[in-house]
Amino acid sequence: MNKKVYIAMSADLIHNGHINVINEGAKLGDVYIGLLTDEAISSYKRLPLLPYDDRKKIFENIKGVVEVIPQKTLNYTDNLKMLKPDYVVHGDDWRSGIQSNIRQNVINTLKEWGGELIEIPYTRDISCTTLEKEYRNILNTPDNRRAKLKRMLAVKPYVTVMEASNGLTGLLVENTKVEENEHVREFDAMWVSSLCDSTFKGKPDIELVDLTSRIRTIEEIMEVTTKPIILDGDTGGRIEHFTYNVRTLERLGVSAVIIEDKTGLKQNSLFGTDAKQVLDDPYEFAKKIKAGKTAQITKDFLIFARCESLIAGHGIEEALKRAQIYIEVGGADGIVIHSKEKDGAEIKEFLRRFREYSTTIPVVVIPTSYNQFKDEELHAWGANIIIYANHFLRSAYPAMKKCGESILKNHRSKEASEEYCISIKEVLSLIPGTKQ
Repeated sequence: MNKKVYIAMSADLIHNGHINVINEGAKLGDVYIGLLTDEAISSYKRLPLLPYDDRKKIFENIKGVVEVIPQKTLNYTDNLKMLKPDYVVHGDDWRSGIQSNIRQNVINTLKEWGGELIEIPYTRDISCTTLEKEYRNILNTPDNRRAKLKRMLAVKPYVTVMEASNGLTGLLVENTKVEENEHVREFDAMWVSSLCDSTFKGKPDIELVDLTSRIRTIEEIMEVTTKPIILDGDTGGRIEHFTYNVRTLERLGVSAVIIEDKTGLKQNSLFGTDAKQVLDDPYEFAKKIKAGKTAQITKDFLIFARCESLIAGHGIEEALKRAQIYIEVGGADGIVIHSKEKDGAEIKEFLRRFREYSTTIPVVVIPTSYNQFKDEELHAWGANIIIYANHFLRSAYPAMKKCGESILKNHRSKEASEEYCISIKEVLSLIPGTKQ
């Protein structure tokens, strides 16, 4: 009986380094590939380019592979104890860094039945990260990009979304990341906010900036990024216009639009009852959602209904009633619940009650006011998408204001440059492809 060799893989971009590891493993015995699931990969980095079933087919057709089995976490233990391989084969690049703890766990587990870890010299001059980045750009078609948010909702516990209002802030959302234990945390998607888009243009947030201008902003962001985009669609406008706008957004590759159930001249929600917040008739609003869902061509585009009952002071019962109408009559793909109260109590109660109605329909929260709660807490309440809606705008303005005041106060830019500004070289390095 041949000996068993276990090799864990996640890559949907196969290069000669992977083939080399598999070939070396095949010299030792029958190779079993532990293929990381989409959920496992998404727990520590971006959604894989190809879904699990497609990646499985690729590995099943590589010479020397006997079987492909799912590995559902970064931890090998469950699969190793099930298979009890004689060998685990891996590149030697995990001896330090965030994977070193996983490596030690593999060694400890193999000791239980006398298995052995075999490490193959890492293939030099090949970077999966670089290859993946290049292919993400190549494969960043409208169809692929539009589908990403729906895929994320299927495999991630929750999705974190950050405001992007132009190409530069889009690049920040695309590239900002931090290492945390054995994971790399980054934003999953981008929120194109009407408030931020209007404010950066020096216009009031009253739906004055029309869709044509909003589309130019989206195109600027899409040109330099790959992550899915959720558009703040305000009220959605007239039903007749909304149906055409849905198809336009689909063609661009936008993943979702959020429209709110208010009517009349738009007033920003965070004014609450200090401004006149007029709610639309729920059945009329459901007709608008239904018209948008009927008009869309693809199955991937999502329409979320933003329930403003709490903002208008109408309470949780009214919010729940409207949410159900938007889903059952309008066919909304999910609900956005918004609140300006700082204690988060009504959001928590809404989510508790809504989850009694449905455990699967996505709910979006925007914790601008109740910002003391962490992502994990909001998810535990029942949230699936968490939008940080305006923080680049709000952090940029005070920094720029201080810079301007410093120049006026000191009659020169030296102090401002030293205290508030990055170097010109750093500015040039922000933009890919810039020659220095």
